[in-house]
Amino acid sequence: MTAGEKAKAKTEQVTGAVKEAAGRAVGNERLTAEGRAQQMKGDARQAKEKTKDIGKR
Repeated sequence: MTAGEKAKAKTEQVTGAVKEAAGRAVGNERLTAEGRAQQMKGDARQAKEKTKDIGKR
């Protein structure tokens, strides 16, 4: 996994977690859903990069 892609994945995961928590705190379902979606996007990016790394071995 390249450092840049790893950082992007982690940033998306953390940003999503913050959005989800903020959405729950204020009762905003849309913000909560956006946060979950962003976390999943980060998870998918991370999984893709890990798969690439396995293929290089």
